[in-house]
Amino acid sequence: MEALIREIAEIGELETFGRVVGVRGLMIEVAGPLHAMSVGSRLRIESGSARPSVPAEVVGFESGHALLLPFGSVEGVRLGCRAVIEAADAVVRPSEAWLGRIVDAMGLPIDRKGPLAPGPEARHLRANPPPAADRTRVGDPIDLGVRALNTFVTCCRGQRMGIFAGSGVGKSVLLSMLARYTACDVAVIGLVGERGREVQEFIEDDLGEAGLARSVVVVATSDEPALMRRQAAYLTLTTAEYFRDQGANVLCLMDSVTRFAMAQREIGLAAGEPPTSKGYTPTVFTELPRLLERAGPGFPGGGSITGLFTVLVEGDNHNEPVADAVRGILDGHIVMERAIAERGRYPAVNVLKSVSRTMPRAIPEARRPLITEAKRLMATYADMEELIRLGAYRKGSSSEVDRAIALNGPFEAFLTQRKEESTRLPDCYDQIAKILAG
Repeated sequence: MEALIREIAEIGELETFGRVVGVRGLMIEVAGPLHAMSVGSRLRIESGSARPSVPAEVVGFESGHALLLPFGSVEGVRLGCRAVIEAADAVVRPSEAWLGRIVDAMGLPIDRKGPLAPGPEARHLRANPPPAADRTRVGDPIDLGVRALNTFVTCCRGQRMGIFAGSGVGKSVLLSMLARYTACDVAVIGLVGERGREVQEFIEDDLGEAGLARSVVVVATSDEPALMRRQAAYLTLTTAEYFRDQGANVLCLMDSVTRFAMAQREIGLAAGEPPTSKGYTPTVFTELPRLLERAGPGFPGGGSITGLFTVLVEGDNHNEPVADAVRGILDGHIVMERAIAERGRYPAVNVLKSVSRTMPRAIPEARRPLITEAKRLMATYADMEELIRLGAYRKGSSSEVDRAIALNGPFEAFLTQRKEESTRLPDCYDQIAKILAG
């Protein structure tokens, strides 16, 4: 009832509207009271036909007209249609009732389980990150349940990591393992630009009933407009912030940041921005840090958001513009390689190229020599791998290389993990110690 009263209080007394004066592709031009509109304002375009009205957002102004992009199809929109101004800011009202539910980018349920009870507080979809001076530091090591990450890319509570991989290398399966096995209170999962076929498979096969019970899943499939795909990313972080402010330790998973950047590129190009690197517009590199910085440790005495974001590297180029920008923003990166996947080792994580910037403080002092020695031996084998495979290396030439060759099989078996399998953080250290002792 309290939420309903607040919604009623926010309803304006007057209905302000403009008129559609042009449609170019997906761009809609509206003339009218421009003083009542701003970038980000929401409007409702009434087609006057049997089709429902089309929600749209102001993305710019040109020649005395407001430029709008729709959240749906522009079919049925014609010259003279009314464009009713609805809200100056996009807000959403998440609540505890969202747990176990699947919602679209507008916060509406799509799981056929009935309506969602709104929360009492309206939260801005494009909220600013917490001030740096008011944030706490990252917390204790978080158990991810995946051996390769727990051992060699140890992550702390409140850290933000990127999972960098090309298409078909297994990042979605790794993400599902993290959703099921990570030690957290709440998981908020954003599927941005995902294939429609894979949504139900991810929820039923990978996440499962137990995983879904503690999760909120935000979905915007690849066929939806760019505004919907971008808003799905904003809604994912907004929902995570709500649970963080309730004192929960939140795991925020997003697949993928690259599709968010592509959606922002579409919006920027439609609004007339000049393309820069690989066609990406300047606002892409402005919006990326604003989005990703919202994850992380919260205020003293509150919860945290541990963020794991996948980055789809085009053509397996890990230095393409979006990957390079995201790597500079986050607190570490997990690199997945096609060559490792092709030889049948999953998850295909290259632990030598993956980095966690909080790892030195995350590993217990007594365990550091184990991890250092294991990485040194794996690096030795990687340096000599081509010679070993060609038969050019003679056994006995180097005791270090001989030991690296002897332990390569056990290391590969340790790093291989089925998606139904989970290993706790202390057990990972014990297994590494056993391999090195053997």
